[in-house]
Amino acid sequence: MQLSGHIKMMNTSLEGGSAKYSLPIGESLIDMNAVVGKHIELKYNDVILCANCGVRTKKSWSGGYCFPCTQVLARCDLCIMRPETCHYSEGTCREPQWGLNYCFQPTIIYLANTSKPKVGITNKKRVYSRWIEQGAISALPIIEAKSRLDSGKIEVALKQFVADKTNWRNMLKNEVEQSSLSSLKETLLTEIAATVKETEAIVLSDDEVNISYPVLKYPTKVVSLNFDKTPIITGILEGIKGQYLLLDSGVLNIRKFSSYHLTISS
Repeated sequence: MQLSGHIKMMNTSLEGGSAKYSLPIGESLIDMNAVVGKHIELKYNDVILCANCGVRTKKSWSGGYCFPCTQVLARCDLCIMRPETCHYSEGTCREPQWGLNYCFQPTIIYLANTSKPKVGITNKKRVYSRWIEQGAISALPIIEAKSRLDSGKIEVALKQFVADKTNWRNMLKNEVEQSSLSSLKETLLTEIAATVKETEAIVLSDDEVNISYPVLKYPTKVVSLNFDKTPIITGILEGIKGQYLLLDSGVLNIRKFSSYHLTISS
């Protein structure tokens, strides 16, 4: 196999409790699960094109954009990372129609075991993909909100009691402080009952979901690989977790290099 093109973050899905990955490259998709256990070479061809305007850029910002586009696209605004700061109702959204379509969808607040229990939010249509992207070994939807703003308010309330960040190194080494998410849910719902009532959110009764990853061997020491420092990266693909390729030579965060033009050989 040899394919060339600009890459995007890996597509993910959950099939029978197992994480499935495919890597968009140009007009093609690579079944990355099928590459696990094989030698792979990824060559950066010194070209980055903005995912929005197509202009050549020296650096990929916010998941594949040039810097000028990050200043005008709503999807690159601070409120994407901090939904409690959504300012659509103030009439200041950079892209009102995009914001209307994106921010006013049913949104799930969930608990997940990544490196240790954490809280997060995601669109109702992509819960499994979000959990896989974060490397969760188990997850539990707990609340459904009607907008990202409301979900952000609930997440802020929950962050007083549970983390919203993942220790990515521990996640990649599979060193997880695993907790019973259903028990944690009951405790947390008592603490944030007022916020749930204020936002008119719905408490969910879903079961906990367990996720396995296509990993032959987890790293004992995490060494980050970077195309800007090493244009050609090679090694045995020992596994995939989150948006990371786990090579015997180090770990590569595919999402970080969205819009890079690569040649991939296996």
